[in-house]
Amino acid sequence: MNLTIGAVILAAGEGKRLKLDAPKPLAPCLDKKLVDFPITELEKFFSRNKLQGIKTAVVGHQKELVQSYIESRYPDVKYAVQVKQLGTADALRAYFDSSEATHKLDYTLVICADTPIVSERELTEMLTLLQTQKCEAVAATFEEKNPKGYGRIIRAQKGFHIVEEKDASDEQRKITEVNSGLYLLKTEYVLKHLKEVNSDNKSGEFYLTDIFKDGLNVSALLFPRGEVFLGVNNLEQLELAEGILRKQKLVSLREAGVRFIDSSNTYIDNEVEIGPGTVVYPGVFITGKTVIGKNAVIEMGAQIKDSVVADNAKVLAYSILEGAKLHEKAHAGPFARLRPGADIGPEAKIGNFVEIKKAVLDRGAKVSHLSYIGDAFIGEETNIGCGFITCNYDGVNKHVTKIGKNCFIGSDSQTVAPIEIGDNCFVASATTVTKNMPEGSFAISRGQQTTKEGMAKKFIKIREKK
Repeated sequence: MNLTIGAVILAAGEGKRLKLDAPKPLAPCLDKKLVDFPITELEKFFSRNKLQGIKTAVVGHQKELVQSYIESRYPDVKYAVQVKQLGTADALRAYFDSSEATHKLDYTLVICADTPIVSERELTEMLTLLQTQKCEAVAATFEEKNPKGYGRIIRAQKGFHIVEEKDASDEQRKITEVNSGLYLLKTEYVLKHLKEVNSDNKSGEFYLTDIFKDGLNVSALLFPRGEVFLGVNNLEQLELAEGILRKQKLVSLREAGVRFIDSSNTYIDNEVEIGPGTVVYPGVFITGKTVIGKNAVIEMGAQIKDSVVADNAKVLAYSILEGAKLHEKAHAGPFARLRPGADIGPEAKIGNFVEIKKAVLDRGAKVSHLSYIGDAFIGEETNIGCGFITCNYDGVNKHVTKIGKNCFIGSDSQTVAPIEIGDNCFVASATTVTKNMPEGSFAISRGQQTTKEGMAKKFIKIREKK
């Protein structure tokens, strides 16, 4: 029979010290929000350990915003409301009051929404200890050289208790083992002892830490890396947390065969996937749900978001990809911009200062420089000259340009959409195409050149010598 767990995400905080125009759980972290991290790790934890149960976010400050955000991404998460922020025990009471079903689960796990580095590994270690030692409750702890502000772990021959900073004696403040705020408890145990928690302390709050007591079968699990439990309370801690998360990601990618020229100057979000053999240059930002294949090259200054870069493709220096696809052996850049819907076929080439939006380029198509292609289909092996523009917008609606395969589109040309150009067509330089072109046709629309011999001297100004 599978174990059941009620996972409680404490997400009621205001986050004044962050000085952001958002409640604390919705503070940005990498390309996500703080609250995304514990929910994602809880999903991994449930899956890895074959657990059943419910995940509940305890909301409070700007609860509508927090709940709306979570609902849009994690429809299985439930909610409890902490009306006033009176401490962690009060938040847990709000959780148990939200549904009778919460009382019937085997275990209760409490995790803070502002601890983005905690992973399913720590949660699994706590579950293993709880089961192997048959504990009633486990608290995650760590050593902190400067423990100011943390609750201190006071170990006994059996069990332990936690003293908060404000209530600690001078001697207790010297203790460097501190509370992380991450707990895994038998539900029966926490329901029993939660009733006894009061606010008789210097903060006047209901501390969940009061359920850990000497003489009881509770355990403090000391973890070797305190940075895992970093809580984000200000912008400095937010920057530090993001740096740790990025470093972890870079290490895992390097171990999988990705080569970084300078990883200290490379920024990759934790959901990004990169295949072995790929080389990433300095100054690169890769974010969102980006997938990069094997043996690709990502040159300096590239920014890639929510995009797919296939095997052996190249993103050259200072190019920007957002919601784009770059197929096998295709090239983009330098200084190219692929906007959402750009789909660049195998062996196609997008050159410098080219912008592509909502357009499909077939195998081997080339747009080498200084062009804009939007709402278009470009056929196989078609060559687009410098300065080409698809005129796709009429002031109200967008229209589509279709160009067949093996076409040559001369420099400084435009297509006024909606327009179709068949296979094997030739468009002369400086032509504006306003009518469909059948297969194999030639189009030219520029004005006829007139040459007047000897007339240049009327227009050329010669500066008088002083």
